[in-house]
Amino acid sequence: MRCRVCRAEPIIELRQHNAAFCEDHFVKFCRDQVQRTIDKHDMFEPDARLLVAVSGGKDSLALWDILDRLGYATEGIVIGLGIGDYSDESTEMARRFADERDLVLHVHDLRTEHGFDIPTAVSATGRVACSACGLSKRHVLDAAAVDGGFDALVTGHNLDDEAAVLFGNVIRWQTDYLARQSPVLPEGDGFPRKVKPLVRLGEREMAAYCIVTGIDYIVDECPMAAGNRHLEYKDLLNRLEQRSPGAKQAFYAGFLDRMAPIVGTASVDDVELGRCGECGAPTPGETCSFCRLSDRVAAQVAVAGPGQSG
Repeated sequence: MRCRVCRAEPIIELRQHNAAFCEDHFVKFCRDQVQRTIDKHDMFEPDARLLVAVSGGKDSLALWDILDRLGYATEGIVIGLGIGDYSDESTEMARRFADERDLVLHVHDLRTEHGFDIPTAVSATGRVACSACGLSKRHVLDAAAVDGGFDALVTGHNLDDEAAVLFGNVIRWQTDYLARQSPVLPEGDGFPRKVKPLVRLGEREMAAYCIVTGIDYIVDECPMAAGNRHLEYKDLLNRLEQRSPGAKQAFYAGFLDRMAPIVGTASVDDVELGRCGECGAPTPGETCSFCRLSDRVAAQVAVAGPGQSG
């Protein structure tokens, strides 16, 4: 198989597209897929100010690179989660990426700013690590996007991520979560607009994009993610994809085209929201979930000092 565009020797074959690409046309393919996703879902205007959530991993750094090269006004944000060397290396990767491209990176640290890190939260509350991490990241990212006046918060969730989440939500028929299974969540009442421009591209494509364009990224998985069900779902879907190329895309895209209108789309207006009495974040109760987590940690353990992980 030769490059679909120029017939040169390919560097990658994409069986789900029945195509292969040389280096230059593969890079163009990835950037075109992102732009098509932005246009199809009306994610944001060409002059929008975008806050890109980066972790030091391949997906978020590749996305930031693509958006920058497409000409969008972007700034990045990385959160130190206190997960030992993994968090330190992730933050350093993000810093290095931004410095090399003269891009603005906002660095937040959970322990310094909120008095706890993820290992401390897990130890103190018994909460699942990915749950505590996701809750904490959402809180910090939402606040940064709103306070910074950005038009959209951009995350690096790719096709593999979204297909795995959809699979888990479908087998349990979690309709509330299915209603939020959209590449765009609108802004409203204290929440930023959230968008996922990578939903047409998978992990393999993003890893190849980073290699081809010289993006250095952290390869290791988070050490606290062991046992995460979505990793198991990804493995199942990858095995299906091997036997039936394009299955993941058909599954996810089919849901968006056919089932999402039936399930309904989520809106922050569906629930009457007030403001958290501690931090001012939007919440249906008196205290938001993040502050409740923070209060539980503070009540049960002494907070680790700087440089410690809990």
